[in-house]
Amino acid sequence: MKLADFDFDLPEDLIADRPAVPRSASRLLVAEPEAITDARFTDLARWLRPGDRLVLNDTAVIPARLSGQRHRSGAQGETAARIEVTLLEPRTDGRWAALLKPLKKVKVGEEIRFGETLAARLEAVEDGQGLLRFNLAGDEFDAALAQAGEMPLPPYIAARRGADDRDRTDYQTVFARVPGAVAAPTASLHFDQALLNRLAGMGIGFTYVTLHVGAGTFLPVKVEDVTTHKMHAEWGEVTDTAAAEIAATQAAGGRVIPVGTTALRLIESAARGGTIAPWRGKTDIFIYPGFRFQVTDALITNFHLPKSTLLMLVAALIGHDRVRRIYDHAVAARYRFFSYGDASLLIPGDGPERNGQDQADL
Repeated sequence: MKLADFDFDLPEDLIADRPAVPRSASRLLVAEPEAITDARFTDLARWLRPGDRLVLNDTAVIPARLSGQRHRSGAQGETAARIEVTLLEPRTDGRWAALLKPLKKVKVGEEIRFGETLAARLEAVEDGQGLLRFNLAGDEFDAALAQAGEMPLPPYIAARRGADDRDRTDYQTVFARVPGAVAAPTASLHFDQALLNRLAGMGIGFTYVTLHVGAGTFLPVKVEDVTTHKMHAEWGEVTDTAAAEIAATQAAGGRVIPVGTTALRLIESAARGGTIAPWRGKTDIFIYPGFRFQVTDALITNFHLPKSTLLMLVAALIGHDRVRRIYDHAVAARYRFFSYGDASLLIPGDGPERNGQDQADL
């Protein structure tokens, strides 16, 4: 299975750097087995039925991008260097793994200050990442980070413009409640409370799971044989309640529809034993064609970039040929791509592949 199999021509102007306003006004491509329909996200109820269950990722994006200064005293007096920091994840010992630019400008043991309140000391460097210990913890750290930090926009947006106050709302779901992500579960950005209420009123169930999306979600695939690609690990949790709700929906004949690839990867991680079960920990599950799905019946997701692991996941669910037809249609119809782009509802033909290669063998 070659990387070139997941390539396609994507005009750069179709990559969105702002979302639709209001968020539920984004476009929705519905891919049924025999038809592709162009709609709006507010039309989603037309393709759902009572007893279906949407699985939503309730992670909250933290303002993980910081700009600070390192000061150093020497024979020629005090020198300063501007250091850009992107927090990646907290460690169990209280330190944070982070990307530092330029890393070579900071020595182990030196302090970086982010305004008047927040500061961090570089304690170690591992695999190109810095391990930082901040001067604050708990609620004090959260408050200082909210003041000093910016939303960690995807690299392609950050290259075009800086984050602003709009992104603090735009790049956060309306049901975000568990802080820890450094990238948004973007398929969920299309939901507003009015749409959630309308779906609940027609008998759609909602289950909340947590997967803290990491910066690794933007890493490119660099190997030609995609089966040898190593996925980044992300922390997630499927609670007892969430697992019971999903199992009950399956038993009643309803469809389980994760919203976003993050929710899908998490529930499939929790079902690697064959049935959904409570689960907590880090997952590096890699889903590509041949994967055997245990839980997922359909998927709501955005449009993904060429050669990405997310596109491989979509191909695993609905088939490589259908992906090509859907994406050809999306480009021709000028759907907007990636994090702030439009959405799709992907419905497999005979149900997702459940007889392919087991993830344990991947």
